Amino acid sequence: MEYSSHHFDVIVVGAGIMGSSTAYQLAKRGQKTLLLEQFDFLHHRGSSHGESRTIRATYPEDYYCDMVMESSQSWEQAQSEIGYKVYFKAQQFDMGPSDNKSLLSVISSCERKSLPHQVLDGQQVADRFSGRINIPESWVGVLTEVGGVIKPTKAVSMFQALAFQKGAVLRDNMEVKNIVKDEARGGVNVVVANGEEYWGKKCVVTAGAWMGKLVKTVSGLELPIQALETTVCYWRIKEGHEAKFAIGSDFPTFASYGEPYIYGTPSLEFPGLIKIAVHGGYTCDPDKRPWGPGISSDSMKEWIKGRFSGLVDYGGPVATQLCMYSMTPDGDFVIDFLGGEFGKDVVIGGGFSGHGFKMAPVVGRILADLALSGEAKGVDLKHFRIQRFQENPEGNVKDYEDQVTLLQITGR
Repeated sequence: MEYSSHHFDVIVVGAGIMGSSTAYQLAKRGQKTLLLEQFDFLHHRGSSHGESRTIRATYPEDYYCDMVMESSQSWEQAQSEIGYKVYFKAQQFDMGPSDNKSLLSVISSCERKSLPHQVLDGQQVADRFSGRINIPESWVGVLTEVGGVIKPTKAVSMFQALAFQKGAVLRDNMEVKNIVKDEARGGVNVVVANGEEYWGKKCVVTAGAWMGKLVKTVSGLELPIQALETTVCYWRIKEGHEAKFAIGSDFPTFASYGEPYIYGTPSLEFPGLIKIAVHGGYTCDPDKRPWGPGISSDSMKEWIKGRFSGLVDYGGPVATQLCMYSMTPDGDFVIDFLGGEFGKDVVIGGGFSGHGFKMAPVVGRILADLALSGEAKGVDLKHFRIQRFQENPEGNVKDYEDQVTLLQITGR
């Protein structure tokens, strides 16, 4: 086909972290790539903005460990190409009751995947972190070296810049209204709100919280991906102790298993503040969000009071930020071909359930693989297929406690 400004090898719909990473992967392989975003680039309406995301290789499910390890290397490779850092390394510390099935599955996964780790009792935790972290006598901690903080908005910008450098075309404020199979030429036509159409041999949809709406419009398929609005909280470190909790010290990224599931990062983005939040939120329509108020901080107050030796002010968060999750019933991703009349011409990546950002480089690589060759190298995608919801509405069956116990999901 002759060259046209509206003809592409691959069109990527959605320029959050997954779409931007995919566009980078495609462009560096020499593909004529178009990246479309419905809002401004680097907007704050979705899931790919803000100041920090945790990276960790500790998962109850084995299949995420390898993805995180590949992504860890890919983050470093990409930031070496762009010339600035988006990945700040730290240790990862997981903690919880010694009989918590999910935490026990994390330990088992570490053993099966040969991920170096230490299982610590309460006294060992206090000694290891010089009294900054305390856990109850009935708890255990798991310490691993693969952890750290990703700077999200900066990371999205990095992949967009790298994709552009390698020849990708980037267009924002271009809301995709439909994707239509081109019966005459093959491939697909992507229709945007201003009436323009773009033709692509292949299309990759990474629409985040809008994935369900767009896929239903395009194919009639109802994906069980639910948008959630979540609140990230920052708490003040008491004066004189700020350096003890800062990135670059030996203070880790962390997660606490049980009710509620709490996670956090060392102090980095705001001097003197530490990010501590509940993994959960309120179901919502991404186009009609409540924009707060967030989850009650009462459970976090008690948790902080018990964990940080009085060195973090637990009276209440001093700053909050809103974000979006795209939840699946099982908490696993959706990475697959849309199928139906589109066959393998449309690839979808969504349902990242509040824990996908760290794996964006490998997800981008997988989505590019699927678009270009119809298969993904070195990864088994059976856990991420759409078909799993047709076989079981709840998706993948977990051999540990129900995902709902790990995630507070509340309707309004």
